[in-house]
Amino acid sequence: MSTPRHDDSGGRKDASDATHFGYQSVPAAKKAERVAEVFHSVADRYDLMNDLMSGGLHRVWKHFTVRQAGLRPGMKVLDIAGGTGDLAAAFLREVGERGEVWLTDINGSMLARGRDRLLDKGLLPAVAQCDAEHLPFPDRHFDRVSVAFGLRNMTRKDVTLREMQRVLKPGGRLLVLEFSKVASPLAPAYDAYSFGLLPKLGRWIAKDEASYRYLAESIRMHPDQETLKAMMEEAGFGRVRYFNLSFGVTALHEGVKF
Repeated sequence: MSTPRHDDSGGRKDASDATHFGYQSVPAAKKAERVAEVFHSVADRYDLMNDLMSGGLHRVWKHFTVRQAGLRPGMKVLDIAGGTGDLAAAFLREVGERGEVWLTDINGSMLARGRDRLLDKGLLPAVAQCDAEHLPFPDRHFDRVSVAFGLRNMTRKDVTLREMQRVLKPGGRLLVLEFSKVASPLAPAYDAYSFGLLPKLGRWIAKDEASYRYLAESIRMHPDQETLKAMMEEAGFGRVRYFNLSFGVTALHEGVKF
């Protein structure tokens, strides 16, 4: 299956003020609303679908991200688009009682589910519903900022990356875990899975085929590894590098604020 070239614009507006929603072109002002509809729909089955879609590998990818974060007791961490709270839970355990972890998401349904899951585990994160393009936090406040499987859904990725850079302390690190460009030999099988089986899983398990078709399309429209690395550098991050996980199905990018 041939797929469109990824969006390497960083979400910048063109003359028609349009952006992508999967393979559709939509007004930039409407993308957040369309994405919100997707996540309101899938919130209740989100964790189950993650396990089914990845064969449990998403847990390995997140574990690697937590290890790369290099957290110490007392650190302050911001988890953007934190969803149902997997990373925030791990971060809370790493930073201890003297630390500070904020679980944030633009989507109220996802945020409520994440908050409730953490409370059920006896964990008490700070919680805020907010837009990553307009973070309600002061400059140079956090030691680490993370975003897992959320950046590709954001309309203006360049603006979001600059906001993440703004709220980091000098020497602080950004970690971006996201679906990326899979190794070429695996691309045919990956396409067959993404556009064949994945929407069917969405229909059978989450009762929402369209949202999981959007998921597959949004992955293909997201910047590839080198493009995202360049975007992070343009946003002011140094020592940017990435780690391909599962042959590039996902990649972890990290950069340092100087």
